[in-house]
Amino acid sequence: MTDKIKVFKHNSICIDVGDRAVYVDPFEMDETPRDAAFILVTHDHYDHFSPEAIEKVANKNTVLVVPEKMKSKAAEVAAVVGKIEYVNPGASYEVEGLQFETVAAYNILKPFHPKSAGWVGYIISVDGKRIYVAGDTDATKEAKAVNCDIALVPVGGTYTMDAKKAAELINTIAPEVAIPVHYGLITGTSKNAGEEFSRLVKLPVKVEVRI
Repeated sequence: MTDKIKVFKHNSICIDVGDRAVYVDPFEMDETPRDAAFILVTHDHYDHFSPEAIEKVANKNTVLVVPEKMKSKAAEVAAVVGKIEYVNPGASYEVEGLQFETVAAYNILKPFHPKSAGWVGYIISVDGKRIYVAGDTDATKEAKAVNCDIALVPVGGTYTMDAKKAAELINTIAPEVAIPVHYGLITGTSKNAGEEFSRLVKLPVKVEVRI
């Protein structure tokens, strides 16, 4: 199943859902595939909502999914996508055949991602598996309640969980596979973050380091 998941840089991810490409937080894309059936954005920070990257992957049929409170920001890219859908944390959706849930994504003590902002992570259903893309979050009560088969979690620290906290979260929710993201570029610049995370995650969870 993880062969359907591409990790580019930071939190930039593409998941193959059938014959449709689902991007999450495209950022600093090296190519211009314009093949996105869906683009899911977790929040409005420049390294997650990038109009330049969205233009590289979007086409006239692309559905852009963003948190409700991003309406004004999303308008910046309305001309390059087919339509825009708005979501709130803690809900289930089906948009043109894509099934997904939203999970609140926020910091517990840090000020960078307040819960009041209404930002989200996504659990995307693919071939009977649940893929959790956590977004910029700490190990919140909502994250600890996630039921998923594959989890992509931030490990960079500073603005999100670090490798230790992320491993604790993964050891709690126990997916089949965990993939560390959100390090090695802007925050958590050490390439060792993924390896540290891998050492701290307990069996039987399998860790795949992609960055």
